[in-house]
Amino acid sequence: MLQLSFVNFKPNSYILVENTPATDRFFIIQSGKVRSYNEVPIPGIPAEILGPGDFIGVISCFSGHSQTKTMITMTPVVAIMVTKAQFPELIVNNTPVALKIVKSFARDMRKVNDQLAKLTLFKASIDSPEAIYMIADYFHREGFTDIAAYGFYQYMKHCPTGINAIPARTALEALRKRSRAVYLEPSADTVRTYPINTMIFSECQTGSDMFIIQEGTVRISKVIDGSEITLAILKKGDMFGEMALLENKPRSACAIAHSDCRLMVINHANFNQMVTTQPQMISKLTTTFAERLWSVYRQLANTLLTEPREKLIDMIALHVEKAKNVTRGEAYNTGLSVIDVMKMCAIPSEKQNQAYQELQRDQTIKIVNNKIIVPDARQLIAQAGFYRKQSTKHGS
Repeated sequence: MLQLSFVNFKPNSYILVENTPATDRFFIIQSGKVRSYNEVPIPGIPAEILGPGDFIGVISCFSGHSQTKTMITMTPVVAIMVTKAQFPELIVNNTPVALKIVKSFARDMRKVNDQLAKLTLFKASIDSPEAIYMIADYFHREGFTDIAAYGFYQYMKHCPTGINAIPARTALEALRKRSRAVYLEPSADTVRTYPINTMIFSECQTGSDMFIIQEGTVRISKVIDGSEITLAILKKGDMFGEMALLENKPRSACAIAHSDCRLMVINHANFNQMVTTQPQMISKLTTTFAERLWSVYRQLANTLLTEPREKLIDMIALHVEKAKNVTRGEAYNTGLSVIDVMKMCAIPSEKQNQAYQELQRDQTIKIVNNKIIVPDARQLIAQAGFYRKQSTKHGS
């Protein structure tokens, strides 16, 4: 039988402190108010006042990474403490609470992704089906025929009389003959195969399918004002597309086959069935969201760095930290190219050559067959941490 503990906190008590190690527990506020904030303010991510029903420490608990925020009580607070080991039983006994955590993660993910794009590219994304045309046009100009064909098709489907209908139709007709774009229309297939550099879905496109990667890699990105920022490169076992399924809103980013991939498809019907019959699905979703949110918060901190080389080193360190099976002090192949990392940091084209040369000279990484190798994970993580600390001093 599930037995949860109640914890009392006095006013002005620190419940969690940013950047401290992860714990195996989180809290659900029963009464009182808690202030949640970043020690070094991130533009667009304001401090929040949490109250009854809100969660504390879930991201760190389930990601296994350091705390993303500082939490301090404003009033006397009573909270329910839940350990990670108790979570599967909580899902079975109180599925709505577990789903509330997942849905709050989805809401936060959409918010921080938008802010990351805004801070990195200095421009907000456009939440309109017309944006599908701009995305397709960007990939068309970059020479990605299959991605562009998919985008133009979806634009014509969503905006048949839109302001860009004529150029979209013209481009689509020219691309059709040589395009390998797949799944232009919804399919009942529970397993889909996508060739490299084909689009799985476009930002601002409607759709509610969620995907689990069985083989290959998938790039999650946003296109704003003619530039692309890579939010994540997902691997076997990772989930994506769940935000549209949980929130019933248009897609918040593009999903592109970064290599040939095979995906399992989960729709509303089988998701609801899996929630009630397979509680491990909620547990997996919670962990996936926690890891992704932690990663995006680290990427937000990366935007505060001003030197391209430091941004690149910090982004590489982030991916080393995400790989939990890496022993600090050992070598690690990130599987990322320099271009991958530059897209994640949105390094301007005019600075890329110099940044590449500086990165080649950096002793904490090696570039072998166009892939980034980290000779000593501990050294790289320490160096990146030093850069972030220096940036906070300069910004204070």
